[in-house]
Amino acid sequence: MGVDLLNIEGLENLDHDGPIVMVNLMRFRERSADGDGSGWDAYKRYSALTVPMIKARGGTLIWTGDAKAVALGVQDGNRWDYIALVRYPSIAAFTDMMTSADYETRCDPHRRNGCLDHVIICSSEAYSKFKPA
Repeated sequence: MGVDLLNIEGLENLDHDGPIVMVNLMRFRERSADGDGSGWDAYKRYSALTVPMIKARGGTLIWTGDAKAVALGVQDGNRWDYIALVRYPSIAAFTDMMTSADYETRCDPHRRNGCLDHVIICSSEAYSKFKPA
């Protein structure tokens, strides 16, 4: 569940130019793997370091929130604690951040300590109410 699982080749082979939104699904550990608070506490440390890195690459945090329940679909394996939508100007901006030494050494350890599971889905816009006319 670390940066080593990043699908660089798959992302680079996508036929897409322009902005993307990364849909983050997270399941937290009860206790942080390093013993420093809860999984949520470790994730907050991760976020405090990562958000400036996102912004430095032209990205923005669009929305975050607690995952409440599976409304449609199989319940097993789909219990998530938290969801974050992060917009990047390009796939390259995302991969640049995720493969940076700063991310790997400063940020990712907190994410690993806090998250029992973390899935990131790369999506491109089909429709947005927020897109300027």
